[in-house]
Amino acid sequence: MMDSRRESSETLRNKCAACYRQYNRMEHLVEHMKVSFHSAHEPRCGVCAKHCRSLESLREHLIGPLPKVECARVFAARGCSICLNLFDSAAAVRYHRASTCQFTRAAPMPRGSYGGRAVAMACKMVGGGSDGSLDICARVCLIGEDENVIFQTYVKPTTTVTNYRYEMTGIRPEYLRDAMPLKLVQRRIQDILCNGEPLWKIRPRSSGRARILVGHGLEHELERLGLEYPAFMIRDTAKYPPLMKTSKLSNSLKYLTQAYLGYDIHTGIQDPYEDCVAAMRLYIRMRSQAHPRDYASGSGETQNNYPAWRQRELERMSPEELLALSGSDYYCCTASVLVY
Repeated sequence: MMDSRRESSETLRNKCAACYRQYNRMEHLVEHMKVSFHSAHEPRCGVCAKHCRSLESLREHLIGPLPKVECARVFAARGCSICLNLFDSAAAVRYHRASTCQFTRAAPMPRGSYGGRAVAMACKMVGGGSDGSLDICARVCLIGEDENVIFQTYVKPTTTVTNYRYEMTGIRPEYLRDAMPLKLVQRRIQDILCNGEPLWKIRPRSSGRARILVGHGLEHELERLGLEYPAFMIRDTAKYPPLMKTSKLSNSLKYLTQAYLGYDIHTGIQDPYEDCVAAMRLYIRMRSQAHPRDYASGSGETQNNYPAWRQRELERMSPEELLALSGSDYYCCTASVLVY
């Protein structure tokens, strides 16, 4: 009986302070911390404070098919199903959702200022090739943080269009006949993003004038536009780990908007302005989250201070002390140059 209690106590001491996994030996917990990359950036349950790898994991923990019973009970009474935060009362939740959390579909706004350092971009593609499966950029939109349009145009195709995908894009052949040439579109977008700073001079953690590019699936859109932009200046909601599925696959922008902004998009013909607004709102929501620590790098090798020569010292630390050494394996969206 005494041995059983001693073993239980030892296992409890070897419990991860982030995800609450328990290990028989302290050395196993240290190995777990080396590869888990737990950090202050991970979404946490407001009831039990457990860290989750993504917002999708936290959603399953709180309101999924098999939630943690006690956490689900408390969250049902005082939690917001959109931002997944916990509040003091049900009345506070209702006020929060009505005033700050629940968004509505945006109406087109007039051209205005650039509104902050970030710029959101979205494209709509028509089809090329014999079967219409080749994506050709036919429309592009850029907005500022204030959701005002900075640049919006149809793009003249450089190859034959075989499928205008009208039901989804709303684009007709006559819209593209006198559209802006791709070369000019490239130049305009590059000018907006670089903002007077030469592309080759843009550096991480610099205080230059270049703008942060926000969007969903930007790698594909930049490729279709024939543009290059530094990865550390891109915030892609399709690749930001807290917004991805538990299987590390991307969620659609439609799902992210419905789940984390509280309204629907793509209910008819898809407008790139609407996609820009959704991506920008998601980015600003992630950026505004409380982040106790900021990291200069997303590399686990530099973030997690668990070298082999410290092994004996690490095994004497508490789980909380081990967690304090741990850092994210992805860049945080709060820093001006980090890749989210």
